[in-house]
Amino acid sequence: MSAGTAAQKSRRGNLKESPIQMKQSLLLATLLASGFGLSAVQPMPAAAQTPAATAAPAAAVTAAAVPAKIAVIAFQAAVAQTNEGQRNFADLQKKYEPKEAQLKAQNDEIESLTKQLQAQGASLSDAARASQARTIDEKKKKLDRDAEDLRNEGGQEAQQMYNTLASKVYDVLSSYAQQQGYTLVLDFSQQQNPILFAQQSTDITAPVVDAYNIKSGVPAPPPPPAGSSAPSAPKPAAKPPVTH
Repeated sequence: MSAGTAAQKSRRGNLKESPIQMKQSLLLATLLASGFGLSAVQPMPAAAQTPAATAAPAAAVTAAAVPAKIAVIAFQAAVAQTNEGQRNFADLQKKYEPKEAQLKAQNDEIESLTKQLQAQGASLSDAARASQARTIDEKKKKLDRDAEDLRNEGGQEAQQMYNTLASKVYDVLSSYAQQQGYTLVLDFSQQQNPILFAQQSTDITAPVVDAYNIKSGVPAPPPPPAGSSAPSAPKPAAKPPVTH
């Protein structure tokens, strides 16, 4: 095996063994863009390289000198629960309310025509019955197309809105973790995550949300008027798994 091949395999091995597993592609992209992710695979300058036998003890001493302090966070929920996230979510809902009302009107019309056909079907000629059935079918297809267009348009805008805000919330998370001395922050937003147990005291979701609200200066959204239903705001943060 050549020295170059061995070095490449060694670097790949170090990268795979890294304890930091970023679950959000956005966060991973942020790290890579900042150059943090690249530093793990860039070879050291020749003058700074040392034999493996000498480097291993030094790495062990460094690792032992830094005690681990771990926290967990529901990152997606943290982004949604910021004052800015709630404001943006409400604005997005308000923007698409007219289109949603239009879809509801189309659906109501289809239901009305369907009931008419069912009630008058026996008294209609075959041609009239077939014509009305075609009309209903065409309106159903148009409703499906319009609903799909709304889902795509709204979904893309919501994703872009989330990505922009998540990047800013991550900056606050990074600063907070460093200030508090955390060496590792794990995300338990997804149902499939490696966290089996965590004390509630290690959950920093709320403190990060509070820190972002202070930095952004966006006020808390006003409560809904009495007697009106509040919009379906983002769900509260899931609690980290615990054992009893």
